[in-house]
Amino acid sequence: MQSDVSDLETFLSDRTIDGYLIDADSETSNQRYLSGFDAPDPFVTLYADGVQLLVSSLEYGRAKRESNAETVSRYSDFDYRKKREKYDSTEANNRVVAAFLEKHGVQSVAVPARFPLSTADGLRDLDIDVTADTNDTITKLRATKTDEEIKNIRTAQRANEAAMSRAETLIREATVEAGTLHYDGEPLTSERVRREIEMELLRNDHALDETIVACGSDAADPHDRGSGPLKADESIIIDIFPRGKDSKYFADMTRTFVKGSPSETIREWYELTLAAQTAALDAIEPGVTGADVHDAVCDVYEDAGEPTLRSDERTKTGFIHSTGHGIGLDVHERPRIATNGETLEPGHVITIEPGLYDPAVGGVRIEDFGVVTEDGFENLVDYPKELIIE
Repeated sequence: MQSDVSDLETFLSDRTIDGYLIDADSETSNQRYLSGFDAPDPFVTLYADGVQLLVSSLEYGRAKRESNAETVSRYSDFDYRKKREKYDSTEANNRVVAAFLEKHGVQSVAVPARFPLSTADGLRDLDIDVTADTNDTITKLRATKTDEEIKNIRTAQRANEAAMSRAETLIREATVEAGTLHYDGEPLTSERVRREIEMELLRNDHALDETIVACGSDAADPHDRGSGPLKADESIIIDIFPRGKDSKYFADMTRTFVKGSPSETIREWYELTLAAQTAALDAIEPGVTGADVHDAVCDVYEDAGEPTLRSDERTKTGFIHSTGHGIGLDVHERPRIATNGETLEPGHVITIEPGLYDPAVGGVRIEDFGVVTEDGFENLVDYPKELIIE
């Protein structure tokens, strides 16, 4: 996958810096994005006249086949073994990286703000100028998705919908005994639903480390994972954010369900949250800001008398988070759909997830996501929004 790196070239040119350097494994999304390579151990990516990689001998063949690199070098190409006889492993590594940079005519590099301190100090000791990139240049590049990236995100969302359907089926088929949901003769717990979600995702070549299945007062905390038996007549928030095992791209969707009869407040909150989400979705087009979209949600809630962080930054109930975020190689990335959110552009993939929360009542959240297009917005979610499960 080749991405537009013209803004990176401009960043380097404007600052008369020779190259951009990343020293990390591919779980660091900027490394994965720039290198196009997936490896569990740290490796070095240099952007200077294209992508240049420095990897271990173990990863050399695969890096040549799979990465975005113009060239791939090994530590052994720069006499690592001889350097190791003279220096400790840290200094030997730094001297190899310095030699790698010299090979590519690089005497100055920009690095991410979070970069190994020992590498930065070691390169400076070897007369390489190292400048921290506090502008998050690569992160900003990642905000605008290519067609291939959007395809990967669509695929993740189809897996997400299968997992949500499995969770909803469990709740639908559960019986109610003394106010608690039961399935297969046992209480249906948040843990059981999460396990079924994870298994369904694995069947579709996706996975996740965590998901949210939160009921009642647990659902009043937006990031409470939930625990214990699920209750009838109380809201159950299910928030699933799977990642492709091969692509590494995320999807993100939330639905709120009630098995039985919700309280009047939960009914009102659900309809209000649907209205707030619709207002946000209708507001999205190139040129508006994430702050504009966030304001559309706050307007709906505040007009109905519900507190928001915009109206009261100290509120502990009501709408107590931002409207959304970008999604891609990270489940939370740019652009922000929040106060001070940046201008939206075609290719941005963003979530819209308004919600209302109060421990005395429970919580409601509804989340879709999609891509900003040349003339509006395409919702990538194809899953119904229904509160009550019979």
